[in-house]
Amino acid sequence: MKHLALVLALAAAAALAVAGVDNDYLLRIGFSMCTFYLCAAGMNVLVGYAGQKSLGQAGLYAAGAYAVALLTSKTAINPWLALPLAGVAAGLFGVLIALPSLRVKGPYLAMVTLAFGVVVEKIVSEWTEVFGGAQGLYGIRPLEWNGAPFGMKQWLWFGIALAALTHLLLRNLLRGRFGRALLSLQADEIAAASVGVRVYRAKVMAFVVAAVTCGLAGAMVAQQNQYINSDFITFHLSIFILLLVLFGGAGTLAGPLVGAVLLTLIDALLARWPAVQHLVYGALLLFALYVMPGGVVGVFARWRRAPAGAALPDAAAAAAAAAVTDLGVRPAAAGTAGTDHTHAPAGALLQVDDVSKAYGGVKPAQHISFTLQRGHLHALIGPNGAGKSTMINMLSGVVAPSAGRIRFAGHELGALPPHAICQAGMARTFQNLRLFGELSVLDNVLLGCHVRMGNGFWASLLALPSARREEAAARQRALALLQGLGLAERASAPAGSLPYGLQRRVELARALATQPLLLLLDEPAAGLNPQETAELGALLRRIGGEGVTILMVEHHMDLVMAVSDHVIVLDYGQKIAEGEPAAVQRDRRVIEAYLGSADALAL
Repeated sequence: MKHLALVLALAAAAALAVAGVDNDYLLRIGFSMCTFYLCAAGMNVLVGYAGQKSLGQAGLYAAGAYAVALLTSKTAINPWLALPLAGVAAGLFGVLIALPSLRVKGPYLAMVTLAFGVVVEKIVSEWTEVFGGAQGLYGIRPLEWNGAPFGMKQWLWFGIALAALTHLLLRNLLRGRFGRALLSLQADEIAAASVGVRVYRAKVMAFVVAAVTCGLAGAMVAQQNQYINSDFITFHLSIFILLLVLFGGAGTLAGPLVGAVLLTLIDALLARWPAVQHLVYGALLLFALYVMPGGVVGVFARWRRAPAGAALPDAAAAAAAAAVTDLGVRPAAAGTAGTDHTHAPAGALLQVDDVSKAYGGVKPAQHISFTLQRGHLHALIGPNGAGKSTMINMLSGVVAPSAGRIRFAGHELGALPPHAICQAGMARTFQNLRLFGELSVLDNVLLGCHVRMGNGFWASLLALPSARREEAAARQRALALLQGLGLAERASAPAGSLPYGLQRRVELARALATQPLLLLLDEPAAGLNPQETAELGALLRRIGGEGVTILMVEHHMDLVMAVSDHVIVLDYGQKIAEGEPAAVQRDRRVIEAYLGSADALAL
């Protein structure tokens, strides 16, 4: 509520200031700040949060501008209705560009979006029958009030109101479930998928948000000018929109506003010298990328800035978490829609049947079969290169099996993606830590809660009571986990700043937050000292005691023999033994695999 009051106060103050200005040139500069803010705010979602670089925003700006131009000049539609419809049209173009673009990454993504912008520029400049070419489209009907077209002051008041509304809506979206999901994409897409984030859909959502805000800005400019032509749609506009975000501060809520205000002023000052203008933009872009990567906001707020979406635990939630006597990780009642555990044989949770994986002539898994029983702690062991991590990757959907079947809770996993497998009730940690290092410890664990949260896009965007309840419940559950794992005092610290042993524990907490039926641990004791390893063993027994089935890949034999109910042994991609720990420890093939000698007496 404090933030809402602050935004409303600032918007009211700006509106009052506009009332005292009669200089049309200054009013136009203010209007440009508003439209550029809309472009930058959406672009910040795409670049600053989701980490997707786009150089095609001019094409989306054109989609909104020409949509409103055609609607108001060729039809009798109300201009007030034409404006949001133009945003919808730009959003559809955002989907069209996202679907093929997101099949590639890095510089290739930027090139595909650049090509989209160039194609749109060529279409509007050369398809004169529809878009008017260089002459453009005239007769665009502006917004009206009491039957009179908006004057410049009214356009600026409208721009301030729309900018304030956009800021509040995006703040709702980005400070909750979806903001954390987008930030996780930027950090590590594999880890994001492993906690249930639908990676591809989240990227498309970011593209659409950026497209809608950019399209609305283009539509406003077209309606205010009452004409539009190809001179408005250039590659320089795409660069300028990207610069707004990077210079202001990508990944911050204030960055787009700071960038829009400062760069619009610079643009106005340099308008008489276009050649110098472009040189300055290039210099500012390089400066923002290499000297000031956090933008202007990052420079001034670095000393007190917390990762986006993070916040200190409130007293009530912390007290409730401290009162919890267990870890609160009992498996969720349901996984994927329609999951029915009664199809699985009694006691069986996971069945691996004749599974193989081949990379050409390399076969890290060959005809492996085993069954995991509910509530048991299973260990998967073997020498280096035995195929253990490959098996974990196949179970969690990171790698698709070449042959064989995997049934989990009575259902075929088939070619399910990692996020769907997580939703079905399987969570994992990684051999090499995959934390979201720049996010807080609490945000890492809240990302684990993502898959069990029910608030959708619109509920989050509008901050509906249901979304607030889901966020509060997830927060309490995450704090309870941190309390139970001895991490509560580190909740607000960046996860990457913790000692290695505590980072391992954070990754475990994140996996447990998904409320799994089956927990896959890939070398959880790697890098831990003897005391930390002993604490891990006790912790695994606690987790198993709360009903979570565990499959652990581990080289630390003391830990394996101390906590496991059942051991599976792989060697050169084949299963060579399984059974109770003591029996496996005496197995001759296991001894040979580890020591290379049939005469060895023990592991």
